[in-house]
Amino acid sequence: QVQLVEGGGGSVQAGGSLRLSCAASGYSDSRYCMGWFRQAPGKEQEGVSSIRSGHNGDVTTYANSVKDRFTISRDNAKNTLYLEMNNLQPEDTAMYYCAAAPRFWSYCDRARTTFEYWGQGTQVTVVS
Repeated sequence: QVQLVEGGGGSVQAGGSLRLSCAASGYSDSRYCMGWFRQAPGKEQEGVSSIRSGHNGDVTTYANSVKDRFTISRDNAKNTLYLEMNNLQPEDTAMYYCAAAPRFWSYCDRARTTFEYWGQGTQVTVVS
């Protein structure tokens, strides 16, 4: 069983930055597949980014909508996942969720069905 607790959300002006965090517990090694998702009111959930540990470092993926603005990373010693979000725009406003897929170590995508555990979400609001 993995427990995930997100933090770092808030309200920011367009062009600003936020860093989300996700503290994971309940699993001794956190190098498995993890990801960030978001859902805005009236819209489908979007897989924002994913990360897994590879032989030569972390392997990451990003949705086109956030590529070059968002950066996913993690601190394995702290069992914490991060999402650095820069140049935020009003369309980035959503509830952001952290997700974990401890069954997956050599594969990681942004499909909801890949992930078994979910956090409670943290709200990000970007005002113009």
